[in-house]
Amino acid sequence: MRPTALALLLALALPATALAQAPSMNDGTIPAGVTKALADPARQADAVDDARRKIAEVMAFAEVKPGQRVLELVPGSGYWTRVFSAIVGPQGHVYTVWPDEMGKYSAKSFANWQHLVATPHYANVSLLKQPAAQLNAPKPVDLVFTAQNYHDYHDPFMGPVDMAKFDKEVYAALKPGGLFVVIDHVAPTGSGIADTDTLHRIDPAVVKQEVEAAGFVFDGESQVLRNPADSHDKKVFDPSIRGHTDQFIYRFRKPAK
Repeated sequence: MRPTALALLLALALPATALAQAPSMNDGTIPAGVTKALADPARQADAVDDARRKIAEVMAFAEVKPGQRVLELVPGSGYWTRVFSAIVGPQGHVYTVWPDEMGKYSAKSFANWQHLVATPHYANVSLLKQPAAQLNAPKPVDLVFTAQNYHDYHDPFMGPVDMAKFDKEVYAALKPGGLFVVIDHVAPTGSGIADTDTLHRIDPAVVKQEVEAAGFVFDGESQVLRNPADSHDKKVFDPSIRGHTDQFIYRFRKPAK
């Protein structure tokens, strides 16, 4: 019997539980590329937050790989961006989107960002300045990522944005099979979008409903940033909870066909 045929028969004979134990990007295993990216000396100042923000687990959950193109919404200080840049490498690219409407709230961050994208170490990172309601990417991407700002798109200062249209624009920006990963602060169950402008929180059920309505398929949830001690009734900037809010991480996939 040929070795390949024997291997196939053995694989078919294995119980499903044994096959499920094989390492994958979804079983909590941290890919070597992520570990290497986290060790980049250029992000030394960020490392103090890695354990709290569970960045290794988040990157594994987002299935980021070398050579990919990533579209990051509202990158802020660049904490996530610096890791994306290191993982995708010179053959990949990171597009960072700064909505025009956020300018008055993030002038300092934006100035820092202009410096970052001009740094040779981040030659694979570029800046996209565009209206919040008109999302687009220069090329189809493998991942659209947003951390703690999906709720902002619902707020008056951002338009507010037509979320049905926005999520369809995210869908259009992705390659078939691409991922949309959303991290945000949890609001009370059933609250909808009532707390997006006050507590800066959003009901996860609303996010799931909105994104799926654009054609995405829900592809999983990570629990690594959940905090059952968060009562969900405090503003995320409250000193008693800041940096430790209960956060959901949803992954949505654009169908391959």
